[in-house]
Amino acid sequence: MTLAKLSELGITHLPDHTELPESNGSFVKNFQEHPQSILLTNSITSVLQQLHPDGQYAIGQDCGIYWRLTEPPERGAEAPDWFYVPNVAPMLNGKFRRSYVLWQEYVAPLIILEFASGDGSEERDTTPLTGKFWVYEQAIRVPFYGIYEVNKASVELYHLVDGRYELLPANEQGHYAIPAMGVELGIWQGQYQNMTAPWLRWWDAQGNLLLSSEERCLRQATQTHLLTLQLEQEQQRSDRLAQKLRQLGIDPDQV
Repeated sequence: MTLAKLSELGITHLPDHTELPESNGSFVKNFQEHPQSILLTNSITSVLQQLHPDGQYAIGQDCGIYWRLTEPPERGAEAPDWFYVPNVAPMLNGKFRRSYVLWQEYVAPLIILEFASGDGSEERDTTPLTGKFWVYEQAIRVPFYGIYEVNKASVELYHLVDGRYELLPANEQGHYAIPAMGVELGIWQGQYQNMTAPWLRWWDAQGNLLLSSEERCLRQATQTHLLTLQLEQEQQRSDRLAQKLRQLGIDPDQV
């Protein structure tokens, strides 16, 4: 993390998340980003609960990550569309986080995901101090950085190696493995909520799609319905067989 000299800024203490702005006052989401973030969070929750049985992890969705002191303060923050921080408290002193402040907690996110609604140039900007790619690579030093280009329905995943991002190759399924989480990241075409589109999704290490709670409920309901139909069909066959036996003068209860 890069901090400007406190004396030059006239700052006598480092502000925490309650003292820093939680919004820059601009519109930052379109109609795709909100359900996309929810889907990523909802479907990975069971995995993170296994990784963190003590519940010590945090997920941010379009929340500011403060990495340096500036004036105004918002210039010293980046607000990724989605990120996950392991081994930190989900709340601070019983309060919801307003932002994630690196000089307060020191632990960098393990993965940051950006949803590029344009051509991805902003997400690949390597300009020192201001470019997102540079900030995530050189300042915050996030181990995994994913750029999801919505219009192309494609994703790139970078891994921090020796202080530089290296583009990871996809596996045979077109997914990108994240060993520290035990999952893979990729694109899935299908319906979520009431929209059919390509979605950024998680898979487990065996290649099984991680389902959202709604999808799990729907699958369970479908399986229950199929089982009910199967039992009804078996009962109908049994009833027809019993009727035929009675026509032959045979008591089916004695067979």
